[in-house]
Amino acid sequence: METLNESRAYGGTQGVYRHTSTATGTEMTFSVYVPPHVSGARLPVLWYLSGLTCTHANVTDKGEYRRACAEHGIIFIAPDTSPRGFGVPDDRDWDFGQGAGFYVDATQDPWAANFRMRSYIEDELPALVAREFPMADLTRQAISGHSMGGHGALTIALRNPIRFKSVSAFAPIASPLSCRWGEKALGGYLGQDRANWKQYDACALIEGGARIDALLVDQGDADSFLNDQLKPQLLQQACAKAGVNLTLRMQPGYDHSYNFVSTFMSDHIAWAAARL
Repeated sequence: METLNESRAYGGTQGVYRHTSTATGTEMTFSVYVPPHVSGARLPVLWYLSGLTCTHANVTDKGEYRRACAEHGIIFIAPDTSPRGFGVPDDRDWDFGQGAGFYVDATQDPWAANFRMRSYIEDELPALVAREFPMADLTRQAISGHSMGGHGALTIALRNPIRFKSVSAFAPIASPLSCRWGEKALGGYLGQDRANWKQYDACALIEGGARIDALLVDQGDADSFLNDQLKPQLLQQACAKAGVNLTLRMQPGYDHSYNFVSTFMSDHIAWAAARL
């Protein structure tokens, strides 16, 4: 692992790191905030997955999470959203290809060789963090995310319910099977058999029996993507039918931007802290 930069923040250390990934076959960059702690202490971990077009830098620069993480003693990890670089396939549209990995393991050419973000987030990066950050207690993990990253957080948690003690999301894509973004991404990465898409759809996973204890979702009611792409009512219906404890907060006047995310970030960190 290569350290690109580190700086002090609220008594802790904000760092940006790079490593060569076997899952994606590329170099991957991610950020980690380690709050102040006594030597030898073990700290819980909050994974944050970003949305379409984003890198690790969007939440690192605009998420306003460090004060709350320092107060609660939580490590905050922000991976990239896709493989990148020379030779990595891409698409001219912003909602597919580089910057739009959708947290799946692609099975279709030319994407299958590099676009393995499910394996990267679920397996490879946690193993790297365990080796390189000895203060990280991976028996206490939380996960959250925004938009496409909210979709990633929900589906990863539903597939790994024992691993994640806390789950939350900001304006998640609730059902990729039911929106244009999801149909384009899952069809392109996985092929046209929609049965193969269900493992990457939170509503389908819940309908298929996957369960988590509780879920916090914040959604702005002025979000321009609300009705066509995000569709939180589908998640609300699936959770109600399955008995999943969903706290869905519709936030008046808020849009899809990091002004929205940063406003409620401390609430999500407190939600995670209460469960970790």
